[in-house]
Amino acid sequence: MAKGYWVSVYRTIADPERLAAYDKLAGPAVRAAGGRLLSRGSRVVAHDAGIAERTILIEFDSFEQAVAARASAAYQEALAVLADGVERDFRIIEGLDLP
Repeated sequence: MAKGYWVSVYRTIADPERLAAYDKLAGPAVRAAGGRLLSRGSRVVAHDAGIAERTILIEFDSFEQAVAARASAAYQEALAVLADGVERDFRIIEGLDLP
């Protein structure tokens, strides 16, 4: 079964306090849903129209699990705290199911 990934690239961080409050809620929500943080705010080299701001990569055992985690009540609570504190490009993508 192909894994699922959350890829989140922050365009701007307007309210660092909201982001910090979000992080406190989002981390446990993601872990409870089976997510594994692979990268957060590490070094980024952006090319073409890329943005070298905070970038997050989270892995789930399946695409369906990744979608369900985003819809979970715990993660929705984290999103409510974040509100308009950031502008980001958030995607859920399916990995390749290679032998």
